[in-house]
Amino acid sequence: MIKVLLKSIREYKKDSILAPIFMIGEVIMEVLIPFYMAKLINNGIQAQNMGYIMQMGLVLAILCIISLASGMLSGKYASSAASGFSKNLRKDMYYNIQNFSFSNIDKFYTSSIITRLTTDVTNVQNSYQMIIRVAVRSPIMLISAFFMAFYLNARLSTIFLVAMIILGISLYFIIKNAYPIFQKIFKVYDKLNNVVQENLHGIRVVKSYVREDFEEAKFKEVSGDVFKKYLKAEKIVALTNPLMNLVINGALIFLAWFGAEFIIEGNMQTGDLTTLITYSTQILMSLMMLSMVLVMIVSSRASAERIVEILQEKTDIENNNIAKKEVPTGDISFKNVNFSYTNDKSKCCLVNINLDIKAGETVGIIGGTGSSKSTLVQLIPRLYDVLDGTVYVGGEDVKNYDLESLRDNVAMVLQKNLLFSGTIKENLRWGNENATDEEMIRVCKLACAHDFIQDFEHKYDTYIEQGGTNVSGGQKQRLCIARALLKKPKILILDDSTSAVDTKTDALIREAFKNEIPNTTKIIIAQRISSIQHADKIVVMNEGKIDAIGTHEQLLENNEIYKDIYTLQLKGGDNDE
Repeated sequence: MIKVLLKSIREYKKDSILAPIFMIGEVIMEVLIPFYMAKLINNGIQAQNMGYIMQMGLVLAILCIISLASGMLSGKYASSAASGFSKNLRKDMYYNIQNFSFSNIDKFYTSSIITRLTTDVTNVQNSYQMIIRVAVRSPIMLISAFFMAFYLNARLSTIFLVAMIILGISLYFIIKNAYPIFQKIFKVYDKLNNVVQENLHGIRVVKSYVREDFEEAKFKEVSGDVFKKYLKAEKIVALTNPLMNLVINGALIFLAWFGAEFIIEGNMQTGDLTTLITYSTQILMSLMMLSMVLVMIVSSRASAERIVEILQEKTDIENNNIAKKEVPTGDISFKNVNFSYTNDKSKCCLVNINLDIKAGETVGIIGGTGSSKSTLVQLIPRLYDVLDGTVYVGGEDVKNYDLESLRDNVAMVLQKNLLFSGTIKENLRWGNENATDEEMIRVCKLACAHDFIQDFEHKYDTYIEQGGTNVSGGQKQRLCIARALLKKPKILILDDSTSAVDTKTDALIREAFKNEIPNTTKIIIAQRISSIQHADKIVVMNEGKIDAIGTHEQLLENNEIYKDIYTLQLKGGDNDE
């Protein structure tokens, strides 16, 4: 885990090294100051030697200045290193997520990924800053101060040794009991983020059903769960401070008691006792700071593990060594294809699929809900890989293509149409970032989007809100179709993407496709028979299998499923005739 995280330091290695180096300089100065202070008291003040007092005073002033400068530089480099480390962590995680296949994303869930990119990275950032400063300062201060104390009086220094053993044992038990709780907390954080994300995304539905009270109760429940677990963990961690104070004050009492006896017996000077008390404070404060670092590391360890999970996750879909860059035609062929989202042959959602589609053909796909229509077409651009069998595009196994090249030649308009915040032009240029205004107008006319765009005040420069909330469902669908057409794909897949437009507009879009992009293979998944009845052939899906393939007339005559759908829609008045 540590090796994986350290890879994200990169250009901040220098800052990460300089921060502890300057911290060591600060610690050395702080350890030397009490030593020279003892000399000043013993040989200067008690001896009333003004020259020696001035000399030691100058030495102490120089040591203080060096200590201050070292501390400031250490803080500066530590902040830079920690901030840069967290920046690189987020960048590395985000870039790796971009390579995820759909199955990788399904594994983590959106809310969990967001928590890892935000809260978890912040926890690791804070811990890293503590590690390169306090985790360096505390042990060095502890060892140095203990060595100097032992040098001044070995017998009294045993008090510190006993205090260190007591604190070490106590911290072990605190950390051991707190860590499992912190692990659970971040899982609940994922749930909290999921509740918030779901509520904000579906706020219109929440308000239309007047379910604010239900959503508030759901948020209160999960937020309360976070509170309870944090409270439980903090109760354990909170034992650190009173325990520290008990040990520190106890050590100081013993030190003062036995130190006074040593002075009375003439075995120690006053300056030495004063210095020992200073060293005792440094030793015990170092222990306290070290305990704080350990607690923070424990709390962030769970975060670090979750971050590493993202960084080490390998996409299920990768290019092979002979990845081809060119897709020659829009021919598609499924040969004995089986597919399961869980890679379990007993739970296949596509079974023994055999289908041939010629370049330029228009193919309709219809079937009941859950018949795996969308799953079938998602195998074409390798959004998922088959469990058995082969999918061919242009006569070549899709696994032999470069992923970017394959997906550039396959344009998909999914069921959930998504527009991004930005102008209409910016959204359209997702299809082709170098598209001209004339090209955008052309595809928008094909998708029957140009007319309603002209009704907007700013035309193609109209700003689209996040998710396309300021345009209707039908307008959103048509903009997404135009965006896909701008790619000039060899294969165009419309996954129920005209469901929100009227039948007349649907017919106009299909007519435009027929006349303007005759060489593009068009696959149309639809619930309305009117959307696909003029296709070259229609595929009827049922429970993950192909039930029949034929033209509209052939299926009406020979296929019961198609006939039933047609009859139901005819009664509902949903046909073009």
